[in-house]
Amino acid sequence: MVLAIDLGQSGARIRTPDTEFVSKRSKITTESTLDALNDLFIEVQETLGSDFHSDVVALSLTGVYGDVGDPKPYGQLAAKFFGAKSVAVIDDGLAGYFGALGNSDGVVVSIGSGTVAIAGRRGHYSHSDGVGHIFGDFGSGFWLGKSALERVIATQEGRDDATFLSDFFEAEIKTYETLKSRTDAKAHSLCITAAKTLLEAAEAKNTDAITIRDKGAEYLAKTIRAAWTNVDGMRNEGISIALLGKLANNKGYVESIRRRTSSLLPQITLVEPKGNHLDGAIFIAEHVPEDIEPLLRWWRK
Repeated sequence: MVLAIDLGQSGARIRTPDTEFVSKRSKITTESTLDALNDLFIEVQETLGSDFHSDVVALSLTGVYGDVGDPKPYGQLAAKFFGAKSVAVIDDGLAGYFGALGNSDGVVVSIGSGTVAIAGRRGHYSHSDGVGHIFGDFGSGFWLGKSALERVIATQEGRDDATFLSDFFEAEIKTYETLKSRTDAKAHSLCITAAKTLLEAAEAKNTDAITIRDKGAEYLAKTIRAAWTNVDGMRNEGISIALLGKLANNKGYVESIRRRTSSLLPQITLVEPKGNHLDGAIFIAEHVPEDIEPLLRWWRK
C-alpha cells in the first residue's frame, strides 16, 4: 500500500488506496518543509486513525527547488507516524511529470502558485525554473497576480494609468488595504488569488490584462524551451507538452502559451495529462525504484 502526499503552497492532497482528501495545510515560503509535513502527518493520523500504517510513502514536495536533499529526515518522520519502510522524496515537478506523461518523453509544466517545468528524454530529466517567487516562478499564479496588483496599486497612487484594469480588482484592493505587512504570507497569498481576476480581465478583453497574461506565457515558453534543451532535445523534434495546475484550465492562457512555445519549438503538441501530482507520486512508488538525482531520492529502512 502507498500513502501519497502532495504538499503545495496553497494546500495539500492525500491519497491512500481507500480514500483521498484535501488539507488546507500548505508549505509556507519561510518555513521548513519538515515542519509542514509534521503538521500534515498529524492531520493524516487524525483523519485516518492513529493505527493507520503504510509501508511505502511517496512525498511530492514544493519548495525543494530541484534538489530534494537528504531523504533521511523525511524517511524517519514517515516511519515515526506511519511505520514506513520506504519513502520516496520527490520534487513536485517530477511527480507532476510522471503523473502527466508516465514514462513517455516530453515536457510537463506545473502552473500553480509557482511554476516548474520538467523535461524527460531517453531516461534523462531536467528541471527549469521552480526556484521560488523571488528569483523565478515566472508566469505562475503569484507572478500574474503580483504583476497585475503592481499596476493597480501604482495607478491608485498616480504612478500608472491602468484605470480600466483597476476596475476588476476592487476586492483585492480592499484586502490589500487591510494588510498589516506588505511582505508576509498574507501578501503572498493575495498575489496568488489575484491571478484568477487577472485572467478574467484578460478574457474580458482588457488590454493591460492581456499584456500581462501574454508576458507570462512568453516566460513559460522560454522555460519549456530551456527544460527541453537541457535534456539535449532538438528544436525540430516532435514534443509532447502537458500543462498541470489550476491555471492550465484557463483556455486563453493555454492558447497564449501554445502560440509562444510554437514559435520556439515548432513541433510541439499539447496533450491532455494522464493524471496529476498524486498519480505521479504513486507511479514513482510503484515503477521507479532508483533515485533520479537530484529530483528523486529514496529512503529505505
